[in-house]
Amino acid sequence: MKLGAFSISLAVKDIHKSKEFYEKLGFTVFAGQIEKNYLILKNGNSLVGLFQGMFDNNILTFNPGWDESANKLEEFDDVRTIQQHLKTAGVKLETEADETTSGPASFVVLDPDGNAILIDQHV
Repeated sequence: MKLGAFSISLAVKDIHKSKEFYEKLGFTVFAGQIEKNYLILKNGNSLVGLFQGMFDNNILTFNPGWDESANKLEEFDDVRTIQQHLKTAGVKLETEADETTSGPASFVVLDPDGNAILIDQHV
């Protein structure tokens, strides 16, 4: 199963302070809009999303169909295929992608410790 690009989405208290901190670690702004309280920062293949006031907890994020530079992959496992695989394996879904559609969609599962995992396809 190919989950695509990985990033962590952090629920931050002050996006300006968080941006400054991660820039000291060598990250640079890759995408997002600080005035809308979200940024995606990149350091090599590592991605960190900063989100102020959008959700309560940190989220592990995978993007089927994308590499770590948000380039569309030629071959990838569609989010609905991944979802169906997890359902067949008995994994409880918190939200589901509409399996009658194609293109962008997402779903969420929780790991055994309650950490949210977002499978978020943009293509």
